Parts: sequence; C-alpha cells; structure tokens
Amino acid sequence: MTRLTFIVSSLAHPGGAQRVMSIMANYWATKGWSITLLTMDDGSESPFYDLHPAVKHHALDIAGESSNPIEGLINNLNRLQVLRRAIKESDVEVVISFIDQTNVLTLLSTWGMYLPVVIAERIDPTHYHIGTGWNLLRKWVNPRASYVVTQTEAALSYFSERVRKKAWVIPNPVVLQWKPQKRAISFINNKRKKSVLSVGRLSEQKGFDLLLRAFAMVSPRHTSWSLIVWGEGSSRACLEKLRDDLGLYGRVYFPGKTKHPFEKMRQADLFVLSSRYEGFPNVLLEAMACGLPVISADCPSGPREIIRDDVNGILVPPENVEGLAYAMDRLMSDETERRRLSLRAVEVRERFGLETIMEQWEQLIGCAIGNHSTPH
Repeated sequence: MTRLTFIVSSLAHPGGAQRVMSIMANYWATKGWSITLLTMDDGSESPFYDLHPAVKHHALDIAGESSNPIEGLINNLNRLQVLRRAIKESDVEVVISFIDQTNVLTLLSTWGMYLPVVIAERIDPTHYHIGTGWNLLRKWVNPRASYVVTQTEAALSYFSERVRKKAWVIPNPVVLQWKPQKRAISFINNKRKKSVLSVGRLSEQKGFDLLLRAFAMVSPRHTSWSLIVWGEGSSRACLEKLRDDLGLYGRVYFPGKTKHPFEKMRQADLFVLSSRYEGFPNVLLEAMACGLPVISADCPSGPREIIRDDVNGILVPPENVEGLAYAMDRLMSDETERRRLSLRAVEVRERFGLETIMEQWEQLIGCAIGNHSTPH
C-alpha cells in the first residue's frame, strides 16, 4: 500500500490547488492507499471540498502573520520544527507539497531526510511574486526537490536548467460532479433570460474589472443577458462599485462562493475567463467539460494549452477590453456559433480525464519511490 502525505497551507477556502489536492487525495484513498493531509491552519473551519473518510487530515496550527522580521524568523523556525515532526509521524513514502511558500517550508523541513519530496507549483512563478525573501529561498531550495510539477510547459521557463531536468508537466484533471441545486435562483432559471458566467476569487488577478467593462460595452445590444460572477474575495466592494458606476446594477450579480460550480455552469449560456494570469484555469476546463461555449483571455499560462482558438473556444488578447467585448458580442449574437463551440468543448473530458491525469501522477510517484536513495 502506497503511503502519501500532502501538504498545503489550508483547505478551508475554495481554490484550484485545494480542489485538485482534494480530488487526488480522494482518488487514491478510494484505491486503498494511505493518505495523510497536513495543513498549516488551525482546523477551525472544515475543508471546503469533501474528503474521503479514509483521508487523515491534521491541521498543524502554524499559520498566521508576523509583526516584524524577527518574529517572522522565529515563527518560521517553529513551523519547520512542527512540520518536520508531523511528516515523520505520518510514516510516509512520498511527500507532495502544493503552492509557493508551502513548498519552500516543506523542502526546508525535510532537509537531510531519506524521503522523496515532490513540489507542485500551481501558478506561473514568472507572474506571481511571493516577496523577495521567499523568491530567493525558492530558487535556493527548489533544486533539492526530488521532482517539480508544473501544469503547463510555459511555467517551466521560470526554473533553472537543474530544476527543469527533474520537472514533470501534469495538467489538472477535470472531474464532473452533477449535484442538484437546493434553491432556485430566479435570474438564472428564467428561460427567457440568458447569462454569461464567470467563476473565481474576486481579486485583481482574475480581471473581473475587465469583464465588467466589456459587458458594459455589449449590454445595450443584449438586454436579455445578465452577467453572473461566482466567487468571493477582497475586491468585492470595488467590483460592486464599478458595476454600479457602469450602470449595470440589476444586470451583473455577485452571488458569492459555491461548492457546486458545475450546476451553475449547466444553467449558463456562455463562460468567460478574463484573468490577467493563471496557473492552470480549472474553471475554464470545467466549463468546457460541461459543454459551455467559452471565451478566454490568452493569458499566461494555461488557456492556450486548453483552447484551440476558434475550434473549441475563443482566445482574446489579455487585458484587452475591446477584444473581449467583441468576442462576447459575437457569441451572444449567434446561437449557432455557441452550439458549434459547445460541441467541440466537451472533448476536454478525454484529454484531461481523471484516469488519464492520475496515471501520470502514479508514474511520477513510482519514479520517486524507485529512484530515491540519498538524503533530501
């Protein structure tokens, strides 16, 4: 029985990395593998995504902000000690760590241990900065990883040649989950109305300000359409103000976060990804798997590796409001075109199917176990 330990900062909130880690843990737990999941938070909130009963989740309570550099150093030394002890106690064969700072802490805490460590970078490091100190640490410790996993070929360019030699490119899987919606939402269920959908954290990265401006340009021509953005985040107030300033109150909705994005996607007519940058946009993949026609910013990285432009979706230049509005107007005006793209979009179910992607992960884990004979 293979024994794996996953490490991530928290599972309490929705996110692409958290969702994928939960899918992977559940998949292998179902196969009878021993799965331990370590998080840095205090465990006061339950995981946002459901976990298989056999998955052992331990919240280490070592998260939190530091008020000054000295306190930060002390706190991080404590984190390393607690994390190292937890990894040893998990009796693990392979450690898999997700996301930037957590990857750094995992590599430092396993220093000198005869233990394969796989780190997964979930967003393109070229475009997502974690601070000067953390960036220096990342470049110093990443070569010590047994393997590094990125989701796209483009993300590899950030890493040194030494790291690229041990890198694997494994995209995210798409897992369809049809769950009935408990409470109907009137602005979606009115069949005379149509909706543009987007899903993601309400933050600058996701470019919802660009999407609002593009929708404002096309909304006078498409009075039966609304825009629905599912998600939560620090930019909510700014986005709601922008919506109102653009005269879109009653046309644009921010219903909050959801555990069942597939149900929302099945009720929509068009999906738009407006991000400034991504790691690998799960929601784009999921929307296509649901058969939605999609428009995506051709941002780094991920969309171009999922979409074949004008075949199974539409790519537009990133941060280009006019280009986004043009593509939206084109598809909102043409039901036949939406149907054509929809029929091709579902092909991602095969390319990024769960069994296909998990087979790649299992090959990597086999290499990690078979090749590791020196201390990390």
